[in-house]
Amino acid sequence: MPAPAESPSAPQAPAKLRRRDRIEVRQSGVHGRGVYAVAPIAKGKKIIEYKGEHISWKEALRRHPHDPSDPNHTFYFSLEDGSVIDAKYGGNRARWINHACKPNCEAREKDGRVFIHALRDIEPGEELFYDYGLVIEGRQTKALKEQFACRCGAKNCRGTMLAPPEKKKKKK
Repeated sequence: MPAPAESPSAPQAPAKLRRRDRIEVRQSGVHGRGVYAVAPIAKGKKIIEYKGEHISWKEALRRHPHDPSDPNHTFYFSLEDGSVIDAKYGGNRARWINHACKPNCEAREKDGRVFIHALRDIEPGEELFYDYGLVIEGRQTKALKEQFACRCGAKNCRGTMLAPPEKKKKKK
């Protein structure tokens, strides 16, 4: 006799996957852990919120580094108002999304919250990436760029996770 429909062992009709069921964390060929699609994700779709403790920049500096053996690896996300999301505390899978110079996702801030959206259709098995575009005060020296080296392998790779320096506009 078949199991009743309410039973967890009963066959289930295909259901629309919940947002959290479309991704998983596993080892990355780029760096440490990464986030991968396990189901198709359509261009423009909201994938996940970047969660963590909201703190001041001053507090982020006090906490730095998260890992003294790897001082440039953090789970900080700077917000437009100058505050920071520290995903080491209360963070979720979004903190494992790696950087790429040719990303398939982007981070969008709205009302002090950050959401990761697909820039293009993403197939199951693809790793999710967004461009960190890290902003560091001061000149981008070769040594500084190497501290934040990019390993994405894209044809247009900048070689660093740092944001490109703003180009000065020529006077006409």
